[in-house]
Amino acid sequence: MSRRSYAGSITGALILIAIGVVFLIMNFRPQINPWPILFRYWPLILIFIGVGKIFDSFVFRDRNGTSSGDHLSGVSVAFVALLLIFGLAIWRGHEVEGNELVHDSHSLALLGAKDVNANIEMPAGQLTLTGGATDLLDSDFSYDREEGKPVVDYSVNDGQGQLTITQEGHHIHFGGTRNNWNLHFGQNEPLDMTLKMGAGQSDLDFRDLNLHHLQVNIGAGQMNLDLRGPRTTNLDADIQGGVGSATIRLPKEVGVIVHASGGIGTIDTGGLVHRDGAYVNDAYGKSATNIDVQIHGGIGEIDLLVQ
Repeated sequence: MSRRSYAGSITGALILIAIGVVFLIMNFRPQINPWPILFRYWPLILIFIGVGKIFDSFVFRDRNGTSSGDHLSGVSVAFVALLLIFGLAIWRGHEVEGNELVHDSHSLALLGAKDVNANIEMPAGQLTLTGGATDLLDSDFSYDREEGKPVVDYSVNDGQGQLTITQEGHHIHFGGTRNNWNLHFGQNEPLDMTLKMGAGQSDLDFRDLNLHHLQVNIGAGQMNLDLRGPRTTNLDADIQGGVGSATIRLPKEVGVIVHASGGIGTIDTGGLVHRDGAYVNDAYGKSATNIDVQIHGGIGEIDLLVQ
């Protein structure tokens, strides 16, 4: 009688164990949210599975194309490794809860700049960006000391303001993070902005800002972007999709044209009509100013809402 092999069922069993671990953690530690961790480190899944398949191909070749029931597949080993990494993330998340929370604020004057170029790079956390400042920028940062201090650097050269906001000493780590940035810009000065967002959530409200050019790299997580409001100049926006979801609100009274391409996921163009390879609203071609949006899709869902 031949021995029956159960090696093929190990991978499926490990997947069930992994899913069970996730829900068990969410029940016993509701303060630890596993989804930002998954959004941030999802490429590891592809890497580990790929390495496992390479390992299996070498074993299969060495055995002259025959499989054996006593062989634990490389994909199964990869899932075990991922479970260990996830356990490390939980341990690190528990450590973060006890870290010291630091608050820091900055106010910047325009210093005679006629226009400002802002570069913002946030590795992970929650970013809120709006208007409402009396001068160039009012900012408030709340972060764990382990995350590193946010650095605000501003200079003016020949009437051109250069603003950079980064985070010193930030390193890749597993686990939760408490990193909240609140940035309030003035609404008068012409503004060009480049935003690179890592893992987390960003709420970007540009309704009260004199924005001329916007470039956003969504990263991993969720983004809410509001481009509504009256405009006296044209706006060019370049959106690089990441892993997660994005909601982009567009105006009715200002002309809008959207070029969308690439990515794995969906781009919902509700409220826009297809014309000559692009998507436009009813005001496009009629209003004095326009918003030109270039969207390069990522992995996830992007919703365009005309309101």
